[in-house]
Formats: sequence, C-alpha cells, structure tokens
Amino acid sequence: MEGELKSLIKVWLIVLASLCYTYFIASKIPKGKLRLLSLIPIFFLFTILPLSLTTVLPTGITAFFITWLANFKLLLFSFGLGPLSSDPPKSLPLFISIACFPIKIKQNDKYPSHQNTQKHINSSPILEAPPKLPLNFPTKVLLFALLVAAIDYKRVHPKIVLGSYCCLLYFIVDIVLGLCNAIVRATLGIELELPSDEPYFSTSLQDFWGRRWNLMVTNILRHTVYKPVRSISETVLVKLKQQKQKWAPLPAVLVAFIVSGLMHELIFFYITRVNPTWEVTCFFVLHGVCLVVEFWVKNVLLARGCWLHWAVAGPLTIGFVVVTANWLFLPPLVRNGADIKAIEECKVVMKLLKDNMLWILKSL
Repeated sequence: MEGELKSLIKVWLIVLASLCYTYFIASKIPKGKLRLLSLIPIFFLFTILPLSLTTVLPTGITAFFITWLANFKLLLFSFGLGPLSSDPPKSLPLFISIACFPIKIKQNDKYPSHQNTQKHINSSPILEAPPKLPLNFPTKVLLFALLVAAIDYKRVHPKIVLGSYCCLLYFIVDIVLGLCNAIVRATLGIELELPSDEPYFSTSLQDFWGRRWNLMVTNILRHTVYKPVRSISETVLVKLKQQKQKWAPLPAVLVAFIVSGLMHELIFFYITRVNPTWEVTCFFVLHGVCLVVEFWVKNVLLARGCWLHWAVAGPLTIGFVVVTANWLFLPPLVRNGADIKAIEECKVVMKLLKDNMLWILKSL
C-alpha cells in the first residue's frame, strides 16, 4: 500500500507538471494544428500514467479523470474550445482544477445550461416529470458504507451481488465526483453543477444518458464527439437534399456511444490488465441503438398526443439499464476479480477514516 501511495503521488505530480507546461507554454502557441502538435506528448503521457498504478480505485479514478476527461479537454483546448479556453485566460489553479477534475462551472440564469434548456423543452403534460427525491452527500456516503459492509460476495447469490453492484457504482461515482466538487468549491469559491441529477428517476434512455447520469461525461462527449459528427451529418443531408434535418443527430448519438464504450474498455484494461472482450463496447452500442429507436418511437407517439406515464416509463428504463449492465457492463470486472478488490479497498479506506475519527474524538 505504501508503494502504491508513492506511485499515486508521483503520477499526480507528473499531471500537475504537464498542466503547468500546457498553461505557460502550449497556451501561447496559436490554436489549431500547432498547439495540437505541442500537446501530443501530454496526450501520450496521460494515456500511459494509469499503468504505473496497480490498485483498482486509484487506477480507475486516474484513468477516468486524466486519460479520458483531461485528454478530451486538452483536445478541445488545442482548437481554442472547451472549458479550458477563455478570454481572459483562467488563473492557473482554476485551469488545473478544470483540467484534472470532472467539474463544470455553473452557468448564470441568463445563459441556461443545455440540461436546463432540455428540461424546459420537455416540460409538458404528456411528459410529466417524476417526483424529486434528492439524496444529499452525507446520505449517499452513509448508504454506500452500509452497502459495502452488507455485501458478502462469498455467501450471497452472484445475481444478487451483481444487482447490488449497480447501486454501488452509482454511489461511488457520485461520491467521488461530489468530493471533487466540494474540494474545488471550497478552495476556489466557485459554484459548480451537480455531477448527476437523480438518475434513478429517469423516464427514458435519452433522459438517463443525456440529462441525469454522469453529466460531466455527457458534457465532454457533447463537445468533442456529438457536435462535430452532427455538423458532418447535417452537411451530408443537405448535399443529399434531405428535408428531415431532425434525423441528423442520430448518427452523432451512435458515434458518441461508441466512443464512450471504447474509453470504458480502456479504463477496464487499466484496472484488470486483461485484453478487452468488447462486452462493454457492446453495452454502449446497444444503448445507443436503443436510444435512437426510442427517439423515433417517442416522436411518433408524441405526434399522436400519447406517451408512457413516468410511473411506467421510469421502472422500464432503470430495469433495462440494470439488466443490460449485469449482462454486458459488469462481467469483465467480476470475471477478473476487480469487484472484490475494489470492495476490499473501500473497506480499508472506511477503516482508516473510522480510526482517524476515533483518534480525533479521543484527543478532544
């Protein structure tokens, strides 16, 4: 554990040094191909850094934060786009925070976010919204700790364990991203958007992936994949003299899901060090195809003034996500024992926190 901690510190010091180079040197190069070329060593470095780690959680978090999100943000930055680009330039601490962490600065009401705009568009009697049941951060931490302590993967039926992993995955992603938000908010004093918006109340796949679950990934894929592919799709439809421009987003949606699947395959490789079986990519391709079908069906039904009530659509959506996750998303991790290692690592962290809290209380 001590050796892993040293490796983790070394990895993140390299990340900080790389981002300082980006801020002080690469940012002075004109945006475009030249800046992109200047950042190629950073892209390569950020891609191999997770290989220096061996434990599941630090490896997965570093791969998610740095290899995926930071690289995609730097790709946008190469062309003067994305959250790292601004006029005037951001301060160094803010630049590093946005690059390292999956955070998004909250927009003013004058310029509503895409998420809020979409909610406004969909606020109709036909698409009645489900009730709100927000879980605050301490509640999520408590539920996560209870779930980790309760899971006995040696005695409980594997299907029950797999089902509980979906809840664990939600809590761990939301807790880690929530901690990042809290740290950046406390140190820099800026308002940040929430990492998710009650995904357990999703009423469609479009709602789940586009407006509720892991919104930082949704945002970065929107700018790096979805918008460029949609622009190409619209250009092709115009050349083909097709009038139905509303179908232009569908190829962009599919490509975004494929890219997401490939990036998850890469993260899983870092965690397991086993060649990909492409099950995870199939999971995201399946959801991309189903979302496109859902988009078409919803348009047909809404044109006739009907759609499923949220009390029916919600369980169907979450049930589909859970079933397909147990079928395609989780098996590569379970098969290689990464799930057990992750749970044991969580228990170690929880024990350290408990011991330190007891020591602090005794010393008071």
